[in-house]
Amino acid sequence: MRTGSEGTSWDLTTILSKSPLALPPPPRRGRNELFAGCSGARRAGCGVGGVGGPRVCSLTSHPLSSSPGRALSSLSATRRGLPKEKMSENGVSSRAKVLTIDTMNPTVKKVEYAVRGPIVQRAVELERELSEGIKKPFAEVIKANIGDAHAMGQQPITFFRQVLALCSYPELLNDSTFPEDAKSRARRILQSCGGNSMGSYSASQGIDSVRQDVARYIERRDGGVPCDPDNIYLTTGASDGIVTMLKLLVCGEGATRTGVMISIPQYPLYSAALAELGAVQINYYLNEEKCWSMDISELQRALDEARRHCNPRALCIINPGNPTGQVQSRQCIEDVIRFAAKERLFLMADEVYQDNVYADGCQFHSFKKVLFEMGPEYSNTVELVSFHSTSKCYMGECGFRGGYMEIINMDNEVKAQLTKLVSVRLCPPVPGQALMDLVVNPPQPGEPSYENFIKRTATLSALAEKAKLTEQVLNTVQGISCNPVQGAMYSFPRITISAKAVKEATDKGQQPDMFYCMKMLEETGICLVPGSGFGQKDGTYHFRMTILPPTDKLKILLNKVKEFHQKFTQQYT
Repeated sequence: MRTGSEGTSWDLTTILSKSPLALPPPPRRGRNELFAGCSGARRAGCGVGGVGGPRVCSLTSHPLSSSPGRALSSLSATRRGLPKEKMSENGVSSRAKVLTIDTMNPTVKKVEYAVRGPIVQRAVELERELSEGIKKPFAEVIKANIGDAHAMGQQPITFFRQVLALCSYPELLNDSTFPEDAKSRARRILQSCGGNSMGSYSASQGIDSVRQDVARYIERRDGGVPCDPDNIYLTTGASDGIVTMLKLLVCGEGATRTGVMISIPQYPLYSAALAELGAVQINYYLNEEKCWSMDISELQRALDEARRHCNPRALCIINPGNPTGQVQSRQCIEDVIRFAAKERLFLMADEVYQDNVYADGCQFHSFKKVLFEMGPEYSNTVELVSFHSTSKCYMGECGFRGGYMEIINMDNEVKAQLTKLVSVRLCPPVPGQALMDLVVNPPQPGEPSYENFIKRTATLSALAEKAKLTEQVLNTVQGISCNPVQGAMYSFPRITISAKAVKEATDKGQQPDMFYCMKMLEETGICLVPGSGFGQKDGTYHFRMTILPPTDKLKILLNKVKEFHQKFTQQYT
């Protein structure tokens, strides 16, 4: 009850009866009845056109306010079908959620990311249980599911961390313990930042001096092929650039909807991004019998089939491969470029593992270098974007989220739209940009930090040894077949799973290799990713395992995998 300015008494009933919006008294509701938005209200007969004629949902479950304005506002909200308030048992007002699993963006529900899926979630639970003293048949969980070098024990590059420390806390520039070349790099980076602070925003495309250094790096890498800094976009890891480019490419509806060709097995970022964007995923299969090589006839098959129901516009290649660890030959890259030119496809080259090449006779060839060496017929026409990152190679600096993409032959109007699109997220993390600068512009011979920095080659040498060790051990196990790990950070062995095990997995509603990997986790503490999370040919089963753990731990891991597979095979024979 409230007294008006002239002594008039007001209550909610009076307000509604005097209002031109007055309606019949609302029906009584059961205590546990709950409506979700306008659709729920209609089902209950509320609102115009509902069963039983015009009605509104109850406003009497809670004294919303003695204010006439708020009361009418609440009535208006109810008529618009917004969630309705309800009295809970403890007298506190509650209402249906605005955002529910039924009303959320449906494309998000289609997103899957196996690398951090159910097995990884269970691994985290097991770690917690171990820390609480719960007994398990293993002493620790070994996460061999993800390419996170530092989490696996790899030490950061000293020079990189020194410069980042100097940039983060410039007072250290007066500290004599830091080498002069580290101080010089830090000053240059800070001078490129607003207010000489790494805490300021940068240009949306990235810090100019960093993009210039990236361009010079690409020119050195590609034997002098020109690189325009204006074609460089710094990104929040390579993933940010990949998703940004897919946003530009996806359009159309129905049979004209954009289709994007991705390799199977594939890195789940691609399938997840395509699902979120509502694009059509076009699978082409790598040839496992030929060390996961690309086959142009398979590309043609996939493209021709896809054109019946969508508009294929882009072709994605991961080289070196993830999860398959192959390094594509120069001839293969030339063939892919010719195919893209003939079929008018936009090329997306994911080259984040470009320094991770181990096998004898294998060499990384950038798509850009090969494209330009094929002559103007291709170098002036084929549209290409390539990606690199600070997360892989010898650096392994995943957490800083540094990366870049270079665009080639992009339409100028589209490029302006790309610049607008990246401006929406303001800028990539500036520490990640600084780290990217150090990756492409490391210490040079004669500089104080060079001798220590050059030890990074030991990291790559160790990875090469671990790649060979992984292949050798897994191939001694009956029922496991592992192709040579030519590059990247993973092995992707094929495993034999018996019909009995397949049936039990099916009965549990699981993919057979998910069932296999989950049992391995529960019995050994080893966390792997099932091949079904990356895609594979029907009737084949795989798992992805990183080669990053220290050699002594990798040997233990491989031995446990061997013992588990033998036990699993015997159990389900």
